[in-house]
Amino acid sequence: MEGILEFFMANRGMIYMVILSIFLGIEVISHVPAILHTPLMSGANAIHGVVIIGAIIVMGHAETTGAMILGFLAVVLGTLNVVGGFVVTDRMLEMFKKKK
Repeated sequence: MEGILEFFMANRGMIYMVILSIFLGIEVISHVPAILHTPLMSGANAIHGVVIIGAIIVMGHAETTGAMILGFLAVVLGTLNVVGGFVVTDRMLEMFKKKK
């Protein structure tokens, strides 16, 4: 527990940046028109692929348990977002195919 507390105290600036990024992302995405969701989802999939690779690199260089946990969490959440994005994009593109 002490190691995790030290990690959070040492990285307060980064943690604040992540929290602000979450709020900013929610605000931006909530104002996107429905017609732009498919192209934006494809772009988000590409970005999250980079996030996954970055998180794997961070996990490889992690020195504390807290950094390892955050890296693992980033890999899991990034992977879920990529898979979900592909599922949603595929489902939306199915709507434009001709029915047999």
